[in-house]
Amino acid sequence: MPSRSRFRIRCVNRTGHSAVDQKLRFVGGLNSDGSNWKLSQEMAVDSIENGKCQLYLLVERRPVAVVVAVSHHGHKYLKAETDPEEPNSLLNLPECPFLTQ
Repeated sequence: MPSRSRFRIRCVNRTGHSAVDQKLRFVGGLNSDGSNWKLSQEMAVDSIENGKCQLYLLVERRPVAVVVAVSHHGHKYLKAETDPEEPNSLLNLPECPFLTQ
């Protein structure tokens, strides 16, 4: 079985909403060729759940998997596997300048 593609999240775009599942709009990073990539939170959730890719970020220079969590209202969102509920590790990443849509 081929391994899933693995992508490092280096930046995010926030929404300004306070609900845990609505805080992120996009996640993004760099491809191996140096080009930018971006996924909406919804697309990233679908890609993880469908086994199309694995996402991770660096926390204190160590890779941490990004997982799909479910809010108290049943809405899916992204967070680091080490975060309790709030996606703090992702929210600590810089804003993506190329994700202005």
